[in-house]
Amino acid sequence: MLRYIVRRVFESIPTLLLIVTIAFALLHLAPGGPFSADKAMLPEIQHGIEARYHLDEPLWRQYLRYLGDLAHGDLGPSFQYRNTSVNQIIANGFPVDLTVGLCAIALALLVGIPIGLNAAWRHHSWWDRVPMALAVAGISLPVFVIAPVLVLVFAVHLHWLPAGDWVRGSISHLLLPVLALALPYVAYIRTARAKGLPAHRILLYHTLRPSLAAVVSFLGPTAAGIVTISIVVETVFGLPGIGRFFVTGALNRDYTLVLGITILYGALIILFNLLADLCYAWIDPRVRLE
Repeated sequence: MLRYIVRRVFESIPTLLLIVTIAFALLHLAPGGPFSADKAMLPEIQHGIEARYHLDEPLWRQYLRYLGDLAHGDLGPSFQYRNTSVNQIIANGFPVDLTVGLCAIALALLVGIPIGLNAAWRHHSWWDRVPMALAVAGISLPVFVIAPVLVLVFAVHLHWLPAGDWVRGSISHLLLPVLALALPYVAYIRTARAKGLPAHRILLYHTLRPSLAAVVSFLGPTAAGIVTISIVVETVFGLPGIGRFFVTGALNRDYTLVLGITILYGALIILFNLLADLCYAWIDPRVRLE
């Protein structure tokens, strides 16, 4: 197992390098630059700014310089947010995304798996058909529909929960974003049901394990997306995550900011896929990772 993990970690390095290279090339091929939207500047001032960020160097040298800084854990300065590094932006925003995302994953698992098992236990009954209909509705409705509806119902009409904003440690401010993010995945996980044989022991050993294998296979590639949240959820609920920085960075050609968040996304996808493979091997002993 340890040998497999070490091998996967080393295999992820070329993958991340490829992600960095493609993102770096695409960003620099896009028209405009980080300071092209600013007011007209004197040539010597513009040259001074470009020299400060090494934008006056050949592209290949900028690329090698960035890789060197990246090897030391330095994601560089943000071009848009002056006197702020990309490391600082991610350090401030990512804990918010991580908190909401992990809570959404936990809620989806805690609700979706029992509903799926109950549907398997009561196959072809109302306990099966009603959750199935709700699951189809949950899968069909996108987050940008679910999130405003939750705000309209629970914040505007019922006044039970705040409509947005972020207060560290406040459960009431956490509930609506978590629900908006978790509901579609509850619907997916509910469909992880198997034979539904009428015995408690058989249900656990023949239904739960195959169902969990399907859940793990689904959660692996999607967990990174849940943890990093969506720009829709951040916008609707006013969360200070990193999704909005990614969008504004792309629009303003903030090369280092977009690259830093892209690297984070890529690393999370690789990490969660590795965890999914390890869990899958534990659930199904027939899988041999070595």
